Amino acid sequence: MSADTDRKNEQTAAESECCSFDGAGRKSHHSDKVKSSLISRLNRIEGQVRGIKGLIEKDTYCDDVLNQIASVQSALNGVGKLLLEHHLKSCVIERIQDGDMDVVTELMTTMNKLMK
Repeated sequence: MSADTDRKNEQTAAESECCSFDGAGRKSHHSDKVKSSLISRLNRIEGQVRGIKGLIEKDTYCDDVLNQIASVQSALNGVGKLLLEHHLKSCVIERIQDGDMDVVTELMTTMNKLMK
């Protein structure tokens, strides 16, 4: 399945999800399909990081290692964008509709961290 197809399926599932509070703290509610997709992406990234470690252990040319690092960063950014999109379409909208404007400050702080 292509990344675009994964993303479209995740977007549809995200529209019915929201974050909530329970006794242990905040929780998100991702569909099994979204959670599976995110875990799959993170597993691939984990493999890429192990590959980079192997490249360094083998004294691979620095430029090649740096290109692999850029690839991992891009993949992590993709996961972050997907989570941000789901968060905006569910949790943030719901909290604003409930009159909780603190979510905007929280969101700006998170976006500033993601954009570093």
